[in-house]
Amino acid sequence: MIWRWCLVATGISGTSYLPKEPAVTSILIDDDLLLRSLKPDDAAELFHCVDHNRGHIRRWLNWVDSTTRVEHSLQFIQMSIGWQAQEQGMALGIFALPERKLIGCIGMHNWNAEQKRAQIGYWIGSDFEGKGFMFRSALRFVDFLFQRLGLNKVEMHIVPSNTRSLELAKRLGASVEGHIRQCYLSNGKLEDIIITGILREEWMSLHAIKH
Repeated sequence: MIWRWCLVATGISGTSYLPKEPAVTSILIDDDLLLRSLKPDDAAELFHCVDHNRGHIRRWLNWVDSTTRVEHSLQFIQMSIGWQAQEQGMALGIFALPERKLIGCIGMHNWNAEQKRAQIGYWIGSDFEGKGFMFRSALRFVDFLFQRLGLNKVEMHIVPSNTRSLELAKRLGASVEGHIRQCYLSNGKLEDIIITGILREEWMSLHAIKH
């Protein structure tokens, strides 16, 4: 997947913004997992998680090399709060229970309210890969986007070499809709992008969760 993480530190780009009363999204998946909007107090833990998994996730995510201190993670959190307030996107932490340990992130960007369409991105620490945490998180998050936010389509844009992400999209029921060549610059290399997507009507027949 392609995760859009835009740093706004001085000398990187613009200024950050933070709504007066930021909305908090919280999705309890089960006894092991919680998705929750990132808060400024999460900055240190988020940075530690990124830093600990730097070599693991930088293959797919452009922003990793630019995230070099806690302030960068704080600025990202501030931006994500602004995105959600303006209905442009959102970023949720993936927390392992009962300790509420931050183990990754999942989010939505390129939110087109008129077309009811958005992209999702996600990452998880290497210590928690292969345990079903990412699938369960994505399953509930996509269901939330369809059933609570009223989206009609969710897309995942994935680098072909990211086979785990392609398999996740397939398990979610997404179809491959296109293959765009050398359109994404990743760590100095132009990569292809595979576009996958799933419609609300398809989701409701496959995975819809009763609330």
